[in-house]
Amino acid sequence: MKFQDYSLPLIAITGVLALLVASPALSRLLVYPRTDFFTELAILGPNHMAEDYPFNISSGNNYDVFLEIKNKLGYCAYYLVEAKFRNQSQPAPDSFNFTSSSLPSLFNFTAIVEDEGSWELPLTFAINYEYENNMTLVRVSSLTLNDLTLNIVNCTVTWNSYMQGFYSNLFFELWIYNQTTATFQYHERFLSLWFNMTAY
Repeated sequence: MKFQDYSLPLIAITGVLALLVASPALSRLLVYPRTDFFTELAILGPNHMAEDYPFNISSGNNYDVFLEIKNKLGYCAYYLVEAKFRNQSQPAPDSFNFTSSSLPSLFNFTAIVEDEGSWELPLTFAINYEYENNMTLVRVSSLTLNDLTLNIVNCTVTWNSYMQGFYSNLFFELWIYNQTTATFQYHERFLSLWFNMTAY
């Protein structure tokens, strides 16, 4: 056989090997278009980790968490976070219907976050409540959020016999500014912290 008979397969094998060797270097040079555009919303525990969240709480005691927004939408975004509080029977945001809770916001946070940027807010909170009716009912009076006392009206928590506790929920809904309508619209994201309100 002549060399000309092997030249085409030899060139093909050499080309494939050259591409395999060069592919790591080429991947650093090539810029692939982004295909996923989204916002991350997170609550981190007191050590900046997704752990050690407060659960069994006492009235008036301070607890620390961090609220974080990461913008991966491809543009600078203006966000609104609504802090809300509820007992087990009050309406929560609905993940399946993509609707926010109809409860009024206790406090709002706003943030402008650049594309690929993040915003973090340390939160110190305390829930103030009293036991009533021979310890069968808890009346929540206020929420202290970063040294600001917010009154909670008509919120009582009854004993949950199945889970053996008095459970309440502090949650945060994410809203985003819509430039077309010049209003904030629900961004279909929320986070919540559940608490067992103990007597001690």
